[in-house]
Amino acid sequence: MLFRDIPGLENIKATLRRSVRNSHLAHAQLFDYPTGGAGLAMALAFSTYINCENRNEEDACGTCASCVKMSKLIHPDFHFIFPIATSKKVDGKTSEAFLPLWRSFLLENPYRVLPDWLDHIGADNKQGNISVEEARGILRKLSVKAYEGEYKILLIWKADIMNAASSNAILKILEEPPEKTLFLLVSDQSDKLLTTIISRTQRITIPAFTDSEIKSYLKQGDVTEAVANQVAFLSDGNMAEALKLAQEEQDDRSAWFADWMRSSYKFDVSHLVKLADSYDVMSKEKQKGLLEYALRLFRDMLIWSHGAGELLRVPQEELTFVQNFSKTVNFESLERMIGEVNTAYYHIERNVRAKMVFLDLSLTVAQFFQRR
Repeated sequence: MLFRDIPGLENIKATLRRSVRNSHLAHAQLFDYPTGGAGLAMALAFSTYINCENRNEEDACGTCASCVKMSKLIHPDFHFIFPIATSKKVDGKTSEAFLPLWRSFLLENPYRVLPDWLDHIGADNKQGNISVEEARGILRKLSVKAYEGEYKILLIWKADIMNAASSNAILKILEEPPEKTLFLLVSDQSDKLLTTIISRTQRITIPAFTDSEIKSYLKQGDVTEAVANQVAFLSDGNMAEALKLAQEEQDDRSAWFADWMRSSYKFDVSHLVKLADSYDVMSKEKQKGLLEYALRLFRDMLIWSHGAGELLRVPQEELTFVQNFSKTVNFESLERMIGEVNTAYYHIERNVRAKMVFLDLSLTVAQFFQRR
């Protein structure tokens, strides 16, 4: 992973490069980022830059022996700790046993979230954890001198998932770090870290991706302009979610939502029943995704109805629908619609029959329209 592989975030990249060039590297750094953001990717690019043999002012060279090993995540001076769980795929109690799976997971896509990782290792709904034994084993990993690079680097992904015992073990090491060793703590929930750990790290706050950065990144692949626009709107800066949405083979959500709302407005019960049938055969994630999309558009309608249209993030092709739809419901009805969709989402999560949930939601929402 190189800095140039990460879209945008130029200020963060510049700060990290400058710290390396000026040899002002804090021994412990916290990459604090929003869910689905660039924290892990940035930590990997930073690590590559630190030990690159031919780095320039902008990036690592990408071709030296160190960069090649980092690109495969096999550099002998670069170590990982990450959450693990009992798995059918791996028989082991430390991150080291899961390294082959971890490498394939990261090389496929560095913008990942914990549920993705647990699915990848076949954890069967178990919670991941970083054990105290793993934390205590850090000194063994880092006790020897660096083999090839100037620094030994330990990246702890999801450091926020450590329990009290693990956190205290890490804390002791951070207080007396081995020479020429860097600790990179990567967390999308830094509020769960011990304050004593946070106080011993240099915090690097990485903002969420902008819509334009997500669209630009998606269009590097085989994603059309229309899909990229819609995905950027839905993902709200979450690259992990954006990539997942872009890979889904699904109908256009905006067209589906517009059809649903028009049928509800007309109180076309026969068509609402057909829509409920089609909703019933979708995957649960897709069912939830459609309701999430509805909530986002309802939110934008609230903003528009309050005269704050300049705050809208909605793609241009959907803006007209939002404007016209807002004329058919008053503020109170829109709030009630949002409440009904939230209730439907709750029921879908708890495995209530999707067809029943959606049809009930449709018939309820149909009553809130102001018809001429």
